[in-house]
Amino acid sequence: MALAVCLSCPLALLVAGLVQGIGGQDPGPRPLELKEVFTLFQIQYNRSYSNPAEHARRLDIFARNLARAQQLQEDDLGTAEFGVTPFSDLTEEEFGQLYGNQRAAGRAPNVDRKVGSGERGESVPSTCDWRKARNIISSVRNQKSCKCCWAMAAAGNIEALWAIKHKMSVEVSVQELLDCDRCGNGCSGGYIWDAFITVMNNSGLASERDYPFRGEARAHKCQAEKYKKVAWIQDFIMLPENEQGMARYLATEGPITVSINMQLLQNYKNGVIRPAPGTCDPQHVDHIVLLVGFGKTKSGERRQTEAVLSQSKPRPRHSTPYWILKNSWGAQWGEEGYFRLHRGSNACGITRYPLTALVDTPVKKRHTISCPP
Repeated sequence: MALAVCLSCPLALLVAGLVQGIGGQDPGPRPLELKEVFTLFQIQYNRSYSNPAEHARRLDIFARNLARAQQLQEDDLGTAEFGVTPFSDLTEEEFGQLYGNQRAAGRAPNVDRKVGSGERGESVPSTCDWRKARNIISSVRNQKSCKCCWAMAAAGNIEALWAIKHKMSVEVSVQELLDCDRCGNGCSGGYIWDAFITVMNNSGLASERDYPFRGEARAHKCQAEKYKKVAWIQDFIMLPENEQGMARYLATEGPITVSINMQLLQNYKNGVIRPAPGTCDPQHVDHIVLLVGFGKTKSGERRQTEAVLSQSKPRPRHSTPYWILKNSWGAQWGEEGYFRLHRGSNACGITRYPLTALVDTPVKKRHTISCPP
């Protein structure tokens, strides 16, 4: 799509114009102007504003976000690309209010941290990506203006485990979790453990087809009893705050839910985020996502922006270990709805609350499946 190509690296084009201008050399093709990039952004993400004053205000916010993206680009220690995203016309405060889940950092119930299956000495594969296994990971959802990352992550966790344990693809109802949540949080945010407790209290979840997502908090009274259950869980556990243990469990049992600090995600486009010291406070987690795999970048991989800016400072040519995470902001965001985060440094607090449902395998259908590398 031509428009997507135009917006793929506008930050690089703007900065390239500055670099070439300073050098006094022939700039070649004229770089995109800020207003042109903003117009492309409006077209791609279907943005319109009520009046000229609001348009001017959003353009100013857009410019500030591009400047912030440039700073993040310079500070980040990984291979992440920052630039124009679906959230580039929002202030940091607006982004936090719309998508932040402050309840993600609430005090967890009396849940013991368990290692689960797999001994501590068991080796961990070098790569794992459950997306490569057929019908394990469901499609990327879009929470839109509903703060239901907690419900969508829980649903994705249950769907993946059900497919792994039962060899049966299911898509469960997120709306049932919103309508029936025991704390009544709905679209105002919620706790991942309350999602699992709700599933247990309701003896399972209905299908997305029967009980569809409306993106509203408690759109109706809880209708759990009206529909047939297509998946259920026996319990849930919290894993130890240890990335090696998390990787081992992920590879042997399946995807898990994690809580993170989403500070760097507003301007994220692709690549591996490795926060510089002092950014993305690991003690402040405000977003819940599904951890689906891990791996390492190829030696010498660098940002797309650095390829455009030949005069930029080159990054160290070594591989970077990363986590693969499924978000709930639609497939237009990030790497087709996913993002990668540095593995081994508790980046953005990823070890704070690693939780997963427990889905038992029927004795007569017991089998094993390995995480695809």
